[in-house]
Amino acid sequence: MRKASRRKSSMRRVARKARARKPEPRKAPAPKPQPRKPEHNGAVKIVATTIIEAAGIVSAPLRTHKYRVGQTVFYTSSPITRPGAAGTYQVVRLLPSDGEDYQYRIKNPGEAFERVAKESQLELEG
Repeated sequence: MRKASRRKSSMRRVARKARARKPEPRKAPAPKPQPRKPEHNGAVKIVATTIIEAAGIVSAPLRTHKYRVGQTVFYTSSPITRPGAAGTYQVVRLLPSDGEDYQYRIKNPGEAFERVAKESQLELEG
């Protein structure tokens, strides 16, 4: 009987210790230090702007289209492209610049198709 009581008492001690022991909370890993970004004081930007202005790269103020949609214009084509196309046209759509001139989509009432013309090829119909 002594052995049985010893077993019970030792089992009780183990159970008591297990209850008394609480799991330790996990700690979050320490954050890694982030490398500092170099501070800019703007000197580089000022120098770069000055160099661009000195080189003459700064663009002129933005222009706008000379003609507007619905306006009647006179189209003068070059003799190389289509010599018979000159005449009165109506501006149908404004197109972006091709680098030199703004472009327009124009239509002659007597033709079934539209043309693309540069601003330099058009004159205001009086």
